[in-house]
Amino acid sequence: MSSTILHQPTTAAADARDAAEAASTGAADAAAEGAADPDKHPFLVALGERLKALRARRGMTRKALAAAADVSERHLANLEYGVGNGSILVLLQVAQALQCPLAELIGDVTTRNPEWLLLRELLEHRDEATLRRVRIAVSALLDGGAQASARRGRHPPLVALVGLRGAGKSTLGRLLAEDLGFPFVELSREIEAFAGCSVGEIQALYGQTAYRRYERRALEEAIQIHPEAVIATPGGLVSDPATFNLLLAHCTTVWLKASPEDHMRRVRAQGDLRPMAASAEAMADLKSILAGRAAFYSKADYAVDTSAQDLDRTFRLLRQTVRQALALPH
Repeated sequence: MSSTILHQPTTAAADARDAAEAASTGAADAAAEGAADPDKHPFLVALGERLKALRARRGMTRKALAAAADVSERHLANLEYGVGNGSILVLLQVAQALQCPLAELIGDVTTRNPEWLLLRELLEHRDEATLRRVRIAVSALLDGGAQASARRGRHPPLVALVGLRGAGKSTLGRLLAEDLGFPFVELSREIEAFAGCSVGEIQALYGQTAYRRYERRALEEAIQIHPEAVIATPGGLVSDPATFNLLLAHCTTVWLKASPEDHMRRVRAQGDLRPMAASAEAMADLKSILAGRAAFYSKADYAVDTSAQDLDRTFRLLRQTVRQALALPH
């Protein structure tokens, strides 16, 4: 009897808590719905849908998630209804409370379905060498024809030179093409032919997005037309992962490296300071650009340092590297 008497207040308290939580949730829902705007931003709406789906997948009430994330329940409701424009720190707190990557909450492409998520989990924390092998294997799987020669242990006879402006791609590329008997393709000239104006005019009139589109089309056509060639690529090609992947999949790539001082000296000798024009800290800008792109340039099959020796010896080293890669007589 006494146990029953003791239990009744506990049950009543639990019922009261449940009722309070329901009322709180209902109030938050009503407030969020009341604030809803028919012209809500699609990104915020999609963010809210992902948040609700993630919360449901974790089996968490909104109140529990709000407490775990140290965010007000009303603010969380606003996020779920697509009317709350949360700061990046709030979104990070919510993602941590849900024990998911921030990318999954904000809708990164690699989190949009279970297969992507499983792939991310498999690749997370792998070293660079392993990731490189996986990228090459996936490229071969998705584009088998283009990778046939690579699977047989041979490099494709399309040679692409990558590197920052002033590395020597045009000068060394012409010499190499003549030595191999291959056509020489200056990709920047092909881009201008597609657009009908200069590279500078493309960027000034149409912007970077249009320029990258022309760059991709020019590379695709070069790959399609030339079974063998030496291609000098623009320095910024590595900025577009899709275009760079295309290059890596179809070409034997060589990174022409140089010191920042040599890059600057050679660019000045060409009478063109792009992209450092009008900058009082041109060398600092150049070093920053080179540092930002070096990690991508390093994905090339080979690297030749053009600052380590004079032009003649640099060419001989490049020639030997490429002929060996293509299994051609030295």
